[in-house]
Amino acid sequence: MKLHDVAVVGATGMVGRTMVKVLEERAFPVNRLILLASERSAGKEIPFHGKPVPVQKLEPEKFKNIEFALFSAGASVSKEFAPHAVRYGAVVIDNSSAFRMDDGVPLVVPEVNRRQIFKHKGIIANPNCSTIQMVVVLKPLHDRFKIKRVVVSTYQSVTGAGNKAVIQLQEELAGRTPREVKFPHRIAFNCLPHIDIFFDDGYTKEEVKMMKETQKIMGEPIKVTATTVRVPVIGGHSESVNIEFEKKASPAEVREILAKTAGVVIQDDPKNNVYPMPINAHEKDDVFVGRIRRDETVTNGINLWIVSDNIRKGAATNAVQIAEVLALGK
Repeated sequence: MKLHDVAVVGATGMVGRTMVKVLEERAFPVNRLILLASERSAGKEIPFHGKPVPVQKLEPEKFKNIEFALFSAGASVSKEFAPHAVRYGAVVIDNSSAFRMDDGVPLVVPEVNRRQIFKHKGIIANPNCSTIQMVVVLKPLHDRFKIKRVVVSTYQSVTGAGNKAVIQLQEELAGRTPREVKFPHRIAFNCLPHIDIFFDDGYTKEEVKMMKETQKIMGEPIKVTATTVRVPVIGGHSESVNIEFEKKASPAEVREILAKTAGVVIQDDPKNNVYPMPINAHEKDDVFVGRIRRDETVTNGINLWIVSDNIRKGAATNAVQIAEVLALGK
């Protein structure tokens, strides 16, 4: 197999480090790995296949001869440096929100819209973490029953807000006043129905992301409404998803379809207390589904509970999977 020169931008962050880890775990054919971050992080080392790889300062010329550039350093960094990477010939797989809704940029979850990968013009966008785990489940059900409407409420862990958020939760749980705060309110023993900024219509940016990204990935104007909530969990996002279909769908049929879907694991035996939980999704790449039941308030309705590791499938693993498709060329 051909070996490839790969760069990871934002390599010292939570997602960046996981990208490096996933590249190793999945035996991605790496020839040369370049780790890039801010000047403050330059000189740090991250292990890859048992050897320390030094982190370098992010500069345009570092993308020379790079084939795949995995970005996870925020929208402003992506907007500034992704064009440089493309100019040097790299394919950028960007984890930020910078390019997701650009018409000329594919927004990709390989299990859902793999063919879009090859329509790129140098940049491929990684969707929002909560969107990724939901559309992996929605796609095979839409193919069978045709989705009319989705109502989703999320329970998102603090890792989705970065290291500062994790530290705030840990310090609050320990009874200490956090040195820095990420959230506008206490997160320990609390839930915040507030992720990202609020718009004038009352929705948050995170909610709008889920609504618009789902439509772009699925390639159809499916009606989606969302409420996103931050909860005091260290890792793993959970979602309560209500789906209304055009065709009749039984819980048994839904289980059968999802059991055959790549990347999905059914955990649905509530009588024995078996259902997806973020603590069990930690460090796993699958999307877990349970609490599958009929919604009796509409003609063709199903309720689901969906859980996934937001740092892995919700970010790092999805990006590496996109690179794998490109590396294989199919």
